[in-house]
Amino acid sequence: MQKLLILLGLALLAAGLAWPWLRRLPFGRLPGDIHIARGGFHFSFPIVTCLVISIVVSLLLWIFRR
Repeated sequence: MQKLLILLGLALLAAGLAWPWLRRLPFGRLPGDIHIARGGFHFSFPIVTCLVISIVVSLLLWIFRR
């Protein structure tokens, strides 16, 4: 459990340091993502982004568990 928490912390640190470059990726703005903006209300549901991330993570876990 300790190793997992350390790895997660290092991953979050790396993502935080790389945020200026990661922000330019189109995740959250892919075709199929739902965005509703009316007046002072804004709703965003990135369903396609969630599916892409889920597929990538599933593939990576499948590869590393072999």
